[in-house]
Amino acid sequence: MLQIQNIRENKESIINALKKRNIDAEPMISKVLELDEKRRSIQTELDATLAESNKLSKEIGMLFKSGKAQEANVLKEKTAGLKEASKKLGDDLNTTANELQQQLYLIPNVPHESVPAGNSDEDNEEVFREGDIPTLSKEALPHWELAKKYDIIDFELGVKITGAGFPVYKGKGARLQRALIAYFLDKNTEAGYTEMQVPLMVNEDSGYGTGQLPDKEGQMYHVQADDLYLIPTAEVPVTNLHRGDILAESDFPIKYTGYTPCFRREAGSYGAHVRGLNRLHQFDKVEIVRMEHPNNSYQALDEMVEHVKNILRELKLPYRILRLCGGDLGFTSALTFDFEVFSTAQDRWLEISSVSNFETFQANRLKLRYKDENGKSQLAHTLNGSSLALPRVLAGILENYQTDEGIKIPEVLVPYCGFDIID
Repeated sequence: MLQIQNIRENKESIINALKKRNIDAEPMISKVLELDEKRRSIQTELDATLAESNKLSKEIGMLFKSGKAQEANVLKEKTAGLKEASKKLGDDLNTTANELQQQLYLIPNVPHESVPAGNSDEDNEEVFREGDIPTLSKEALPHWELAKKYDIIDFELGVKITGAGFPVYKGKGARLQRALIAYFLDKNTEAGYTEMQVPLMVNEDSGYGTGQLPDKEGQMYHVQADDLYLIPTAEVPVTNLHRGDILAESDFPIKYTGYTPCFRREAGSYGAHVRGLNRLHQFDKVEIVRMEHPNNSYQALDEMVEHVKNILRELKLPYRILRLCGGDLGFTSALTFDFEVFSTAQDRWLEISSVSNFETFQANRLKLRYKDENGKSQLAHTLNGSSLALPRVLAGILENYQTDEGIKIPEVLVPYCGFDIID
C-alpha cells in the first residue's frame, strides 16, 4: 500500500509512474487526497471539540468547589452538547478513515524506474539466457503423455477424487516430487535461509497484509464458516510472521524459506498450453522470503536472482530471465524477474519462478517497521521468490530428460530420489 504522505508530496510523479501499468491513476489518487483532506479536517475539528470539552470540565470542577453550582450546571449543559458533537465527529472520522484505507487498497505499487513499458507478457524484456536446449527424437512426448506412459502422474484419478487441476503423483513420480522439495529446501538453507513450516490457511488480515486481498479475492479458496483462506503461496503466511513488528536495524537481513502446497481457484483458459502440469488448482512450491533494510533491498533482489540461477544450473535445464513490463507486473511488486524453463517437447517457455521486490508496499500494509539510528520508525522492504515452483520444473525435467530408454534423472537429484531413471 502506498504511503499517504508520499502521495501528498508526489502526486504527479506517482500518477505518471503508474502509467507504466497502463492505468490512469489520477481519479484514484485524487479520491485518496480528497478523503485524506476530509479525514484531517474532521480530526482537527474533533481535537478542538475535545479540548474545549476538557477545558470546560476543569472549569466546572472549579465552580463547584467555589459553590457556584448554578454556573457549573450551565456549563454542564454545554459540555453535554460538546460530547454529543465529539461522538458524531468520531464516528465520521472512523467512516472516512475506513473509506480512505479501502481506496488505498485499490492502488497498485509504483513500478521501479527500470521496469519497461508494455501491455502484456509479449512486452517483457529478456535479460539473461543460459543452457543448451536438447535435441529430442521425433517420437518425443509432452509431459502429460510421459506421465501416462510411465504411470507416474494420474490426472484422471485426480478428477475422480477432487476435480480438474488436482493431479495424483504415483510411485517414482511421487518420489521425484519429494526429491525436488528436499533439494530446493537444502539449497535454500545452505544459502542462509531459515526453514519455516507454516499454516496452509490464513486469516483476512494476513491476506490484506501481503496484498492478495482485495486484489485476488476471487482467485483464493475461501472457507466461509471460519473466514479463512487457503494460501496461494507460502509468501502469505511467511511474510506475515512479522506483521505488526518493530525490528532493529541489526535484525536485517531476515531470510526464510518454506515448502507448502499452494491453492488457486483460477485455472486460466483451455488448450494445450494449460494441459497437464502447466496450470493447476493445487501444486507444490518452495518459497524464499526476505525482510531487508531499504538501502540493501535491491542488492538482496540480485542475490535471490543469482540463487535461483544456480539451482537451475545444477538441474541443467535451459532457462531464461525476463524483466516484467508494467502491463504484466504483479499488483504488489515494484520490480519482478520471471524465470522460464524451455520445454523442448512443447516447444515453449514455461514460467517456473518469480522473484520480486515489493519495497515498502507490503510493509505499509503489514505495519512492519524498524528503528533507524535516530530511533525513528521506518518501513522495511519485503521480497520473495519461488525457489522453485514444482509443476513446471517437473514438466521440464520429464520432457527435456526423456530418452529412448526412459526419463533420466538430473544428476544432482539422484541422491534424493534413490534412482537415476524412470523406465
